[in-house]
Amino acid sequence: MNKNSTILDNTLTLLEKIEPVISNELKQEIIRKKGWRTRFAPSPTGFLHIGHAFAALIGWQIANQNPEKFLLRIDDLDFTRCSQKYVNQLISDLKWLDINWTANELYQSQRLYHYSQALKYLVDKDLIYPCYLSRSELTEFLSPPIEGISKQPNTRQSLSSQVIAKRQQKGIKPVLRLDMKKAIQRVGAISWLNIDGTSLKAEPEKFGDIILGRRDITASYHLSVVLDDAQSNIEVVTRGEDLRHSTDIHCLLQNLLDLPSPIYFHHPLIFGDDGNKLSKRHKSPSLVDLRNCKKTLKKILNTKILNDN
Repeated sequence: MNKNSTILDNTLTLLEKIEPVISNELKQEIIRKKGWRTRFAPSPTGFLHIGHAFAALIGWQIANQNPEKFLLRIDDLDFTRCSQKYVNQLISDLKWLDINWTANELYQSQRLYHYSQALKYLVDKDLIYPCYLSRSELTEFLSPPIEGISKQPNTRQSLSSQVIAKRQQKGIKPVLRLDMKKAIQRVGAISWLNIDGTSLKAEPEKFGDIILGRRDITASYHLSVVLDDAQSNIEVVTRGEDLRHSTDIHCLLQNLLDLPSPIYFHHPLIFGDDGNKLSKRHKSPSLVDLRNCKKTLKKILNTKILNDN
């Protein structure tokens, strides 16, 4: 048995544990609406793996396999890890999966001005503030995680004006934190819409004063994706179940910035034999390793996405 066959067999074993994620009812709704406008937004920090293929094909089905309703966004804000070779390969991989799009790819690295303008707006509303604490200093303010969430502290008064002035003189840049208490007071009770039509209460207060502006990058993940989804008129956001909690934060930012709120569809993750979700960090087999197994792989993937046998 060659390497590719072994990888494919292992992959199929993992996929057998996944139940179909798009019900017949949802499939009919997709057909009725002729698809929703959605996006696939990978970070080009490594090669795509089977989990990415699973997510991309779910989005492709949500778009009713309509290239005009499927967008590709390249989340390339991490300049130190992103590479054009990974961009080129992921585009090739998506084409290999028979996924197509008509709009030009959107690169987050080309939207820094829009992120900075949103941060300026929040500063003017006194909803974010600079934090000059180092990572080691910040640990003194952190509470133990609850349900896997580490609540970020309010650090407005954590350093004296003299200490801040000295750090500014040294050229130390701050992160920009959202004042969660003020933000919630501003928007009140909020909720987001799930793909099944249910409205779910958002509880962003669980996260505390999250970072929206980073030292090394203009915007955090939370701010950038909310702005990009709105700018692209995304109707349905499809992403992994591990990002469900983030939806509470994104709902809050949409309300603060007066942006439309899309529908959300959180799909199950694919886990390896070690219990970890497939990821680049865990060196999961890439799609490049499976290029010779297209027919079998696509058939089993679509079986796990649609309730077809």
